[in-house]
Amino acid sequence: MTLVLREADVERVIQMDPVIAAVESAMRELGNGVAQNEPRRRAFAPGGMLNVMFASYPGGGCTGLKAYTVAAGRVRFLVVQFSLDGSLQALIEGDLMGAYRTGAASAVAVRALGPRGPATVALIGAGRQAATQALAISRVLEIKELRVFARDPAHRSAFAAEQGKRLGIRVTAASSAEAAVRGADVVVTMTTSSVPVIEASWVASHALVVGAGSNFPNRTEVPAELVTMARSVVVDQREAAQLESGDLIQAVAAGKFDWERATDLGSVLTGTWKRPEPPGITLFESHGLALWDLAAATVVVAAARERRLGEEIDLFSPA
Repeated sequence: MTLVLREADVERVIQMDPVIAAVESAMRELGNGVAQNEPRRRAFAPGGMLNVMFASYPGGGCTGLKAYTVAAGRVRFLVVQFSLDGSLQALIEGDLMGAYRTGAASAVAVRALGPRGPATVALIGAGRQAATQALAISRVLEIKELRVFARDPAHRSAFAAEQGKRLGIRVTAASSAEAAVRGADVVVTMTTSSVPVIEASWVASHALVVGAGSNFPNRTEVPAELVTMARSVVVDQREAAQLESGDLIQAVAAGKFDWERATDLGSVLTGTWKRPEPPGITLFESHGLALWDLAAATVVVAAARERRLGEEIDLFSPA
């Protein structure tokens, strides 16, 4: 039987801590060559776009894919999870789950690459994905202050108030992106901007910068100057970055970056890569992997089955 989980089912069971643990486990498997991940592919049609990405996660006992459409201002996400024997385990509406797994990946990177003590975090962006970034990072890092900037003053103030109450930490609405970023130990960008939203000169010499919003070649959140300044550039997967990282693709085109400098997060987690000393600025470029969707799905499906949520359907005839 196949379990069908709708967005409301996911919302009832999803929790950030187990999603972070699952994403980290999956990325270790990818770094060890056990798991596999195929980057997103896009097909354009009149009025819309289809995106498909897939992976295998042996540690989670599954393979699968995420497919989603973008049309008429709406995005529809579907995660398809198969067991390793080929049976169809689950069909999951993947909007909220996608936001959680993206936040979880940033948390994995912050835990591996970020500061060890209390830290000031700057967050550029105040949408739904920004909220799960804040939630996830707060689970792995003691945040002494979270500074938020978004272009709309009312929206950023409301977001800051909401996140302060939700996370139980000090959250301030910054008057500008520069005010948010200067002196911050961790800088997170979660926007859909086509031009850089921060400047290299604002970034502290020890900071970790997480570029999590851009996954199109023609979009940039981080200027090429910052890519050049970074002592380490870590990506979720180099094959995906070479297709989707506007920040790095445009830096390469400007002659300011070489792909040989890019290190996979899996190599960081498995200890294959050693961090330089002193570390200087570290840049983590996050584009989104199907492997993360499968990792999150293992957590969500198990919790939903335990609580008897969702709908069981008999989709395939017996062999």
